[in-house]
Amino acid sequence: MSEYLIPILIEPLEEGGYLATSTVIQGLIAQGRTIAETIEIAQDVARKIIESCIEHNDPLPKELLTASGQAKSFEIKIPVPLEV
Repeated sequence: MSEYLIPILIEPLEEGGYLATSTVIQGLIAQGRTIAETIEIAQDVARKIIESCIEHNDPLPKELLTASGQAKSFEIKIPVPLEV
């Protein structure tokens, strides 16, 4: 089993919830009520896209990093709610 690290952008939606997209995997769009749910849906969508590429012998994006061979660092912004 392989594992890939995929950068995603998560944005809040005006009507509520969140939207995740990726510049690395074309077609990856996921929407959820919470950030955690959005990430989980994005993982499922990414897995299906990668599995389809492998099944149809399509090349995987060269920007994909395997978790075991990953040498780059990455940045992620996390929300920290505070009651002041």
